[in-house]
Amino acid sequence: MSRRLAGCVALVGMLFATRPLEAETGAAAWLRYERINDAGLRADYDAVAGPIAVLGESTVLTTARDELVRGIQLMLDRQLAVTGRAGGARIVLGTVESVRRVLPRVAVPELRTSGSFWLRTMPGAIIIAGRDDRGVLYGTFALLRRIAMHVPMNGLEDRQEPPVAVRWTNEWDNLDGSIERGYAGPSIFFEHGDVAADLTRVREYARLLASVGINGCAVNNVNANPRAITHDFVAQLVRLADAFRPWGVALAVSIDFSSPMKVGGLGTFDPLDPRVAGFWKDRVDDIYRLIPDFGGFVLKADSEGRLGPSAYGRTHADAANVVARALAPHHGLIFYRGFVYDHLMDWRNPRNDRARAAVDNFGELDGAFDGNVVLQIKHGPIDFQVREPVSPLFGALRKTNQAIELQITQEYLGQQRHVVFLAPMWKEVLDFDMKVGGPSPVKSRVKGFIGVSNVGRAANWLGHDLAAGNLYAFGRLAWSPDLSSHEIAGEWTAQTFGADPRVVEAVSGILLDSWRTYERYTGSLGMGTLTDIIRAHYGPGIESSERNGWGQWHRADGRGVGMDRTISTGTGFVGQYSPSVAAMYESIDATPDELLLFMHHVPYTHVLKSGKTVIQHIYDDHYQGAQEVAAFVERWRALNGLIDSERYAAVLGKLEYQAGHAIVWRDAVTGWFRWISGIPDAKGRAGRYEHRIEAEAMQLDRYVIEAVTPWETASGGQAVRCPPGATCAATTRFGGGPGTYDIVVQYFDENDGASSFSLVAGNRTNDRWVADSDFPSDAPNGHTSTRHILRRVTLAPGDVIRIEGTPDRGEGAVLDYIEVVPAY
Repeated sequence: MSRRLAGCVALVGMLFATRPLEAETGAAAWLRYERINDAGLRADYDAVAGPIAVLGESTVLTTARDELVRGIQLMLDRQLAVTGRAGGARIVLGTVESVRRVLPRVAVPELRTSGSFWLRTMPGAIIIAGRDDRGVLYGTFALLRRIAMHVPMNGLEDRQEPPVAVRWTNEWDNLDGSIERGYAGPSIFFEHGDVAADLTRVREYARLLASVGINGCAVNNVNANPRAITHDFVAQLVRLADAFRPWGVALAVSIDFSSPMKVGGLGTFDPLDPRVAGFWKDRVDDIYRLIPDFGGFVLKADSEGRLGPSAYGRTHADAANVVARALAPHHGLIFYRGFVYDHLMDWRNPRNDRARAAVDNFGELDGAFDGNVVLQIKHGPIDFQVREPVSPLFGALRKTNQAIELQITQEYLGQQRHVVFLAPMWKEVLDFDMKVGGPSPVKSRVKGFIGVSNVGRAANWLGHDLAAGNLYAFGRLAWSPDLSSHEIAGEWTAQTFGADPRVVEAVSGILLDSWRTYERYTGSLGMGTLTDIIRAHYGPGIESSERNGWGQWHRADGRGVGMDRTISTGTGFVGQYSPSVAAMYESIDATPDELLLFMHHVPYTHVLKSGKTVIQHIYDDHYQGAQEVAAFVERWRALNGLIDSERYAAVLGKLEYQAGHAIVWRDAVTGWFRWISGIPDAKGRAGRYEHRIEAEAMQLDRYVIEAVTPWETASGGQAVRCPPGATCAATTRFGGGPGTYDIVVQYFDENDGASSFSLVAGNRTNDRWVADSDFPSDAPNGHTSTRHILRRVTLAPGDVIRIEGTPDRGEGAVLDYIEVVPAY
């Protein structure tokens, strides 16, 4: 957050301390338009309290007008009159051309790019001028953002031109209403194989996208159903395009490359077959007849089992161009995903390396793609891990349009159950200098931004009230990549939770710390997220990435850890960068510690630049990360009464869960590396848990001991399960001194039932709960391990602590351990 904005929000802090807080669902996201009570600010905003002149009648201009009326009414209690004449108006909205025509004495600057705008305060008036109608809409949102941020209006002159023309989201929604890698409920676009009947949420989503300058949205899964481009289904897509159009958002769809055969009746999908070219022309022409402002296609081919040009010995350029040529007369784009790799790779060959795949597949095709093809490149060479180097493909391509693909949905990063604000990670990627022919940061080499969003029907859009910050951050960085993470976090917080400086400081602080904190407890030093990559991509599964074809290997063994990707002794991946970048990564000493294990295999005793050995860093980082999440909880608790009760409680619950799951991660990773390395934690923490009582060590009534897979995701590698039809109990006697304690029950909440539990402590406390969360597994493991805490229980030596569990369907009321810790 800038100092100027911080000063502005500080002016109104005391007003918010006494404002009544109404319950909110998060549906308004950052467009809450909270009422401004400060008299001085309201006086400053008198310039926007008069009539509006709208110079034009297009749908998008009407949307801009209505949004301005709505925002001013909510924030300033002013109902604005609307006029078609600039004379006497306090706010003038129009394109540069129309403003110059009616206000010839105003020196309106040239605006070069689509969507650009100019805001200017004049004596008693404000001008919002856009390069086009979209620019007027974006300028309107920028003006409302300033008011919502409590930024004074005096002396305003703001000219903004986005550096890239294409700023899209990809939604991985399936036509049945499910969402691949979606963590916020079912699709807002589709249900039961058709476009959804009620598109209210689609219109609301388009409004959110427009507010941060996003101008396109591909609505269906990149693992596309070929039915999406059939005539009958496109007739349904018209309704989505109609919902997007007032907000300047172009509809796009993902396509299946084998569609000519699957829905076109051809016996081939060979891109060089004239019949296939005819199929794509027919389909594209039909789409544009129904949707004249259609944006284009997204194509995933020859990846993870998707059919592609390799079936006929053709290139990716052949595949992209046959579709691009059908789109070109309509000025449509095809985004061809660079996510192509062999997922059946021989893990036993030390030269194999998934990270090489992007350059190996596309480097030699530079210049072979048509002008309306954009190669859509994931920001890193693997797959949205917690930390990766920048994809070398951004430096290898000189004559090909490139777009950077960023993942808003947190597939490998806590799946919106954990707070992980991604702007700091994205900034490191965008600012990284590829050093190709001089300074060349990634942000200067791309012509588009693509964000994989996957919003759902959850009221707050992404399932966690803090996760919407990533959607906002994506839009703001796509519009202005030079913005800092601090500025974006401050903007979003003030608009979403209010401008009280205590709120802005606390929430922004949690956001800005969250990515590195998540990295610390899930896998640091460039190992990638040590998650279960075979299945849910959520909880810990350290060995799951080894000995399989998916190629996300960390190569840990009894002596050391890390992938050797050097030119001299490894896979040669490092050589795909420019010479100066390659020289940095080739050297162990020059490689930044945070990427050391991505580039090099080193002994556990290797000393980092911090002075720690690799193994001790692993221990320390995972303990520090878990401690930091626990601190997030306390930082959030300090906001009680400053945020509406509904969102306060929802975020608190998420953070408390995250704090518990961070301990699951900590124990799994440190336990596994202690086992594989044979080197103990120098601080004596890993494997030693002072207050822990294993369930299998308790007195068991009907509970049965079982091994957990993978073993590191349960304390001691075991848990106890209650057989179907029984009610089971695990009992222990308290061996500590008299006092007040918190009792932690660690259990497994599978998704194949809803077991019930009760806890009796000292025969005085009866606490009941149901294990009904929707975690992504039907087995006890790191995905389903969670906790229940009974706080501030008075205990005396010898008191009985008894847990009863009752199974439900396939879920066996599985217990891992309890901890009895002093309450503070």
